[in-house]
Amino acid sequence: MKKTSKRVIPGFGVSMGVTLSIVSIVVLIPLASLVVFTAQLSFKEIIQTITRDRVLASFRVSFLTALIASVINAVMGVILAWVLVRYKFPLKRLLDGMIELPFALPTAVAGIALTSLTTNNGLIGGFFDKFGIKIAYTRIGITVALVFIGIPFVVRTVQPILEKLDPAYEEAAGVLGASRTKIFWKVIFPEIRPAVLTGFGLAFGRCIGEYGSVVFIAGNQPFETEITPLIIMSELQEYDYASATAIALVMLIAAFLILFITNLIQARSAKILKGGM
Repeated sequence: MKKTSKRVIPGFGVSMGVTLSIVSIVVLIPLASLVVFTAQLSFKEIIQTITRDRVLASFRVSFLTALIASVINAVMGVILAWVLVRYKFPLKRLLDGMIELPFALPTAVAGIALTSLTTNNGLIGGFFDKFGIKIAYTRIGITVALVFIGIPFVVRTVQPILEKLDPAYEEAAGVLGASRTKIFWKVIFPEIRPAVLTGFGLAFGRCIGEYGSVVFIAGNQPFETEITPLIIMSELQEYDYASATAIALVMLIAAFLILFITNLIQARSAKILKGGM
C-alpha cells in the first residue's frame, strides 16, 4: 500500500489562495493605488513633476547618502558578523541582540536620539565640532542615520553563511602557505559574496525610502539635505496626491531595480560557485 504523505499545512490550493490574498493586500493593492493616482497625470505632467529642480535635488540627496551608507554597512556588517561568529567574549549575546535594535526601535525615536547625539552640543557632535566637522543637519548626519537603520540587513544575511562555513578549508589554505588576507579573499569571501550583495541591496532599498529616522537629523534644507520622502509628504499635505504618487513611483521603480540586480548577481555568483565545485 502506498503511504500518503501528511502535510502540516493544507493542500496546494488553500495555501496558494492564502498566499495570493496576503500578497494582494500587502503588496499588489498598495502598488496598484500608486499607478492609479499617477495615471491622473499625463506623461508630460509626470515628467515635469519628477524633473523639478527641488525634486531632482532630493533624488540626489536620497540616492547618494543611501549608496554611501549601504557601502559602509556592507563593510561593517561583514566585520560585525565575523566577530559574532568567530569569537567568544563577554556580553556576546547582548551585542548579538542589539544588532536588531533598529528593527524594534521606532524610527522617530531613533532620529531624535541620533540628532541629540550629533548636534554641536551633543556627545558625539560636540567632539567633531572641535575639528570643524558638523554632523547633524548635514548629509553626514543623514548617512549616519541610514547606517544605523541598514546595518542589520547585512549582518543577518552574512552571519548564517559564516556559521555554516567549514573552517577546514581555511586550515587547508593556511597549511599550503596562504596568508590570512589571501585566505579571506580566495576562500571566505567567495562564499559570503552573494549574502553580502543581498544585504547591500536590502539595505540600499530600505535607505532610499527611509523617513522617520532621517527627517529630524537632516535639517530638511531644500537642495541640500531635503530627502525625497519628505517631498512626498509635503505633496500629500497639500492634497496633491497625483504628484506625490508620481514621485513615489520613481522610488518604487528604483527599489525594484536594485533588488532585481542584486538577485541577478546573487544567482550568477551561486552558478559560478556550483560550476567550480
